[in-house]
Amino acid sequence: MGTAVVVGLVVLGVVLLAALLSVRIVRQYERGVVFRLGRLIAVRDPGLRLIVPVVDVLRHVSLRIVTMPIQSQGIITRDNVSVDVSAVAYYGVVDPARSVVVIENVSAAINQIAQTTLRKVVGQHVLDDILADTDRINEDIRRILDRTTGVWGVDVTLVELKDIQLPAGMQRAMAKQAEAEREKRAKIINAEGEMLAADALGQASDVMTEHPLALQLRTLQTLAEIAVDKNSTVVLPAPLMSTISELGTFLQHETAAAQVSPNGARKARATQAEREEPGDQPATSSVPGPPGTA
Repeated sequence: MGTAVVVGLVVLGVVLLAALLSVRIVRQYERGVVFRLGRLIAVRDPGLRLIVPVVDVLRHVSLRIVTMPIQSQGIITRDNVSVDVSAVAYYGVVDPARSVVVIENVSAAINQIAQTTLRKVVGQHVLDDILADTDRINEDIRRILDRTTGVWGVDVTLVELKDIQLPAGMQRAMAKQAEAEREKRAKIINAEGEMLAADALGQASDVMTEHPLALQLRTLQTLAEIAVDKNSTVVLPAPLMSTISELGTFLQHETAAAQVSPNGARKARATQAEREEPGDQPATSSVPGPPGTA
């Protein structure tokens, strides 16, 4: 009786141990690749899965997107400029069986091929294209990696250049170039402003020519603006030429009026006589001269 109990306990223990060894849990983001005696037989979906103990081996393969940084690479561009470029790649497993059977270490393999592809693609471009057209470079790298890793059951979803380090001399040269470009744009804008101001001043001068009082009003406005600063001395240029022109016009009108009026000459002489004082008249007296003088 005692021997039967012992045997029963041993059998029960073996059964429990076999049950424990045969139970496997596959998570939602994983797939289970089952090998029986070294041969691939199936890919298990998420959930509670049973395998044959000792005979079967189940390997978990994650299907989540993996973020893989690509370390900085020293690259010489097509125009012989030395740059250090780092990037980041995103990939995920789409075929669990191939990712286990075809390649030994997916992460290490993708890291190495990504570094060589980065050097190859960036080295085919000049520096200006690398700095300005990073989207096309990213797409070229992703397409090459995806074509290479597709046979491994891996899909490369995205590649982005993360950092581009330039030599100090090149940075100074680019800064000078950018400064010169901005100075050129500033001069062009200044010249365009001067041209517009000259056109506006020409139009203003035409208006002032048609309306002489406009210049006087502008002069008074300038005087009012200067007076705000409470200056003790104000130097204001007088419109000398217009004043001379107006004076000449006035004299011409007066001359014409004097010629038309019949009494104009007499009035002018009477006015002139009134302005002369008696002391200014020459003294005339009859002084008897010596005999024999006429």
